[in-house]
Order: sequence, then C-alpha cells, then structure tokens
Amino acid sequence: MIELRHLRYAVTVADEGHMTRAAERLGIQQPPLSQQIAKLEAIVGASLFRRLPRGVELTDAGRTFVERARTILHDVDVAIEATRRNARGEEGSLAIGFTSSAAFHPLVSSAVRSLGEISPDVALKLEEASTPDLIAMLHSGLLDVALVRSPVAQSSGLVISRILDEEMLVALPDRHPLAMAKREKPRRVRLSELANEAFILYRRPSGPGLYDSIIAACLAAGFSPKIRHEAPRLLSTLSLVAAGLGISIIPGSIAKLETNGIAYLRLDRGANLTAPLYLARKDEQPSGTLRLFADVVDREKVSLKYGP
Repeated sequence: MIELRHLRYAVTVADEGHMTRAAERLGIQQPPLSQQIAKLEAIVGASLFRRLPRGVELTDAGRTFVERARTILHDVDVAIEATRRNARGEEGSLAIGFTSSAAFHPLVSSAVRSLGEISPDVALKLEEASTPDLIAMLHSGLLDVALVRSPVAQSSGLVISRILDEEMLVALPDRHPLAMAKREKPRRVRLSELANEAFILYRRPSGPGLYDSIIAACLAAGFSPKIRHEAPRLLSTLSLVAAGLGISIIPGSIAKLETNGIAYLRLDRGANLTAPLYLARKDEQPSGTLRLFADVVDREKVSLKYGP
C-alpha cells in the first residue's frame, strides 16, 4: 500500500537526482531510502528511476508518477493548513443570535467587529429573535451561539455563561414632570415613584427575563405596575414612550439611541434592577471559530464601560 511518505521519497529523489543527497535531505540513511523506492516501484509495477553512474533520473513512468505525487502532496498540505486555520477560528462560519435588547449593547457590535477583523475569512450569519426562538435554534443547530437577556429554562444540553449586568433606566416622555425636575435638580428616581404611571413593556415572549425582572422589582417596591401597552420590540416600546403613552424601563445601552422626545432617568440603587447578558451555546466541543468568539467577548467586556 502506498503511503504519503513514499510520495515524499519519490519527489525528493527526483528533485535531488541523487539517492544519497535525497536521504540527507529527508533525514534518513541512503540504503533504507533505496529500499523504499524499490518497494514503491514494485507496488506501482513500473521503474520510476533510471540508475546512472552518478545519480538517478526519472523514467517516463516516473515523471508521470512524480507529477501526480506533487499534486497530491500539495493538496494534503493545503488540507492540513485549512484544518489548522479552522481549528484556530481563522476560517469557517459562525451563526450568532441575539435578542432585540442585546443587539444594541456595544459589546455585541464590538465583539462581532473584532472577530471580523481578526478572522476576515469567517462567514458570519446574524439572527435577531426572541429568547425562546434563539434557544430553539441553538438546540436545532441553526445557531452556534446566542446572546440573551434571561437565564434559559430549557438549558439542558446548553452551556449558559453570564457575561455582564447592565444598569436599567427609566424611559419617559421628555415633558414628563420627573424629566422636567431632572433638568433642575438631577437625581435618581425611586421605583415607588412610578407606582401610578402607565407602563409600556415589550411582550413577555420576546423578552421574558427583563419583563419578569421589572414586574418583580415593582412588586418589591410595593406596587403592581399598570401595564397599559405591550410592544413586540424595544424600539416599538420607545416609539410609544415618545408619543407620550406611558413610561418604560430599559437596558442602559438603549439610551444611546437618543430617540427624540424621550428622557432617561437613573433608578435609585435600592431598586436592584439590572439587565444581565448571557452567552448560550450547545454543551459540546466548540468549533475553533466559536472558541475565538468567546475569547473576543471576554476581552471586549473588559475594555468597555457599561451603563450610561
């Protein structure tokens, strides 16, 4: 059976035109090399080299064999290098999912941008969806990794890592009395001050983690929030706030959108209300690209300042 080493032996002998020099280049002794070439010729069923007084030269059959052997060795080297690049995360593909609230966090955009700069040959697929949909896509293999705002109930078979906790802000019409008071005397707002406000929240199926956290914090502050409207996405929520239809509580990174007609107020620390960000992936050996992305996320979260 012909092995790759036999191809390398034949190519090296052809390049050197001399058994002894070829053996030195290969790091083996000349007699074993001559024996391996003879064995190769026996397997092929044709003489590959013509023995000369001071070296060897290829026969016609040998030229055909060595030409094909060079192609095979080149293809093997290319395959090995491609495999190593993939293992290092330098090429391949990565499907990244995120919730609508996570999409606006600077960590997400900076991590995706950094991955593209480090590994420009990686094909990225980005998917925005609700947390339940993202988790379903992880389980089905449609996504490699997802950035979500809530711990996942169906976490069996997944690895969930908490990346950071982001401050949450009150979003309210810029003509709201609390917004007007802020201009005169900036201060943090107690959650209990919002007891009589009309709340606008994004629908729970879209963001169960943040939705439940807001309800729980309000209950802890002594009141049940009056939910006047629900919207499918965060931007829709802010549009309703800007229209003067109520207030909302949002992750701090959303405030950087600077939507017209909206003022943002910081909550009193006693509210104990934050927006966590989780990285979720399947509980299996990650690809090189996924490992690299996770490393990039770890680096980016250290360099970024969170909150307003």
